[in-house]
Amino acid sequence: MRNIRSFRLSVLCLFLLLAATAAQADQVVLKNGDRLTGAVIKKQDAGLTIKTEQMGAVTVPWDQVESVTADAPVYVVPAAGPTLHGTLTLKGDKAEVKTADAVRELASGDISAIRDEAEEAAYQRLLNPGWLELWTGTGTVGFAGTSGNAKTLTFTTGINADRRTRSDKTSIYFSLIKASARIDDVSEDTAEAVRGGLSYGRDITPRLFFSAFNDYEYDRFQDLDLRFVLGGGLGYHAIANDRVRLDLLGGGAYNRSSFSTPLIRESGEIYWGDELSIKLNSAASLVQSYRMFNDMTNSGMYRVNFDLGLNTKLLKWLTWNVSISDRYLSDPAPGRQKNDFMYTTGLGITFAN
Repeated sequence: MRNIRSFRLSVLCLFLLLAATAAQADQVVLKNGDRLTGAVIKKQDAGLTIKTEQMGAVTVPWDQVESVTADAPVYVVPAAGPTLHGTLTLKGDKAEVKTADAVRELASGDISAIRDEAEEAAYQRLLNPGWLELWTGTGTVGFAGTSGNAKTLTFTTGINADRRTRSDKTSIYFSLIKASARIDDVSEDTAEAVRGGLSYGRDITPRLFFSAFNDYEYDRFQDLDLRFVLGGGLGYHAIANDRVRLDLLGGGAYNRSSFSTPLIRESGEIYWGDELSIKLNSAASLVQSYRMFNDMTNSGMYRVNFDLGLNTKLLKWLTWNVSISDRYLSDPAPGRQKNDFMYTTGLGITFAN
């Protein structure tokens, strides 16, 4: 008898625990009657994101939301006035935020943002970070070789690092390839190129931003000792969400190219292009960059930079990286081809702070 009572008591406690858990879960009801249960994460732009147990994080259009009940305290940002911290109840066009000492009523259309504790912490960290904070990136090393009738060795390395805040972005990039071959006891270098630089962009408005960059390039087999480029201009955030970012760019640049022929070219350039990043899934992302530089000093001359990279996360800190880099010069050094194409692959270590 005592065992039966203990069993009934355990079942009752379990039922009460499940009921309490369900009661504490946030709920979102859409205008078409669909209901989502979980935890409200954020409202950003025109979408509301809720983390559900069955489907993970789900983002729904804000204008399709009929009601929201957030039992766990969230940060609610009105269009005017200070941020409110408390439980949120929304139905139709009216919302109510119950803070520790007051109840504030709002129109649903006046809510600029909603953030849970984690999103608020991330938001605050982006407001006034130190210069050494918020850096993320990947360092990559790759080797390839053959042995037998021909001995070849290829070494590649690269570093890409970004620091992104709510209003600006700083990028550092570097890549190197060196390859050699030995056939019939004759050794010869077959590739040797270094490319690198840094860029900075700062928002002027939510869509428009200023950008500046400084590029360096060396290519032994194009007889290029050093190409130094300093430029700047304006950009436009054409697409900016959690999965896709597309920036359109344009401006002017100064180009000084020193060749070993010997030849030195100095020119002013007008450039245009784009930068695209796509999060393909939770493990893979793709980045692409394109620049078209028209020479304004030497009529009819131009050059094109194109870069494409695919990063796949193997472990939390380990990635597999594939990159393609193309440099086209309409008027290269005498005896050299117009196009230099470089592709690399290797393992990388990710870092973030």
